[in-house]
Amino acid sequence: MTALAWVLTVAGVVSAACWVLSLITKDTSWVDRIWSVVPVVYVWIFAGFALGTGVDATRLVVMAALVTLWGARLTFNFARKGGYTGMEDYRWAILRARMSPGQFQAFNLFFIVLYQNALLVLITLPAVVALAFPAPFTGWDAAWSLLFLLFLVGEFTADQQQWNFHQRKRAAGGTLSPGFVDTGLFRYSRHPNFFCEQAQWWMLYLLGATAAAASGVSFWGGALNWSIIGAALLTVLFIGSTVFTESITSEKYPAYADYRRRTSMLVPWPPRRASAEQPA
Repeated sequence: MTALAWVLTVAGVVSAACWVLSLITKDTSWVDRIWSVVPVVYVWIFAGFALGTGVDATRLVVMAALVTLWGARLTFNFARKGGYTGMEDYRWAILRARMSPGQFQAFNLFFIVLYQNALLVLITLPAVVALAFPAPFTGWDAAWSLLFLLFLVGEFTADQQQWNFHQRKRAAGGTLSPGFVDTGLFRYSRHPNFFCEQAQWWMLYLLGATAAAASGVSFWGGALNWSIIGAALLTVLFIGSTVFTESITSEKYPAYADYRRRTSMLVPWPPRRASAEQPA
């Protein structure tokens, strides 16, 4: 079996398990629980094949190490929020209430289970490109790796700021003005953790693209190649998820409308000035 065949086999087993468990437990958050784990497994499968064939595996080992750090951070953050204690994503409960049982089960199978598990494979496919083009590790690879680490630190910082806010909110009895975090990194982006998350996978794509380009492949198929679909679809997923999440937040907190007006949704940017008609 090829490395990709192994990855697809593991993904098929994981998808089936998530679907069956969601039916047995009536809990649709099983994909959330494996989200930070299976990409690590997939990239190490590709790296293991490179090591086994005796080619220069430096780039793939670096990619696997970076994704391992990503997975460790995300697993830690998910665990401390109670993600492994049987807590279902609150958004799924809202959608379940808006859909008929049949509609929600179709949504569960095709989007929550199949689409998201497919996406977890797609975002790791730059490793396939790196495996196909085992060019020596370059300065560009080092640059993308350092940027990956920078975005990893940014995501950790944003998550910690959000965690600290909610801890203070809990200590205050569940109410703390304005109801959501808008300081620190959240002063420049409404979702800096989401931005950094996506940016890390774009850096992984660039590592794979650099391998192809360094092997002499033309721009089309090299620097810009088919594995870009993973990072692109992840960005689409995050934008859609963010819009849905913000619609819920806006209903809960009246001050969120002004926060949305003055603060970038994803890309960190200096906040807009308060209008003359509104108090600062």
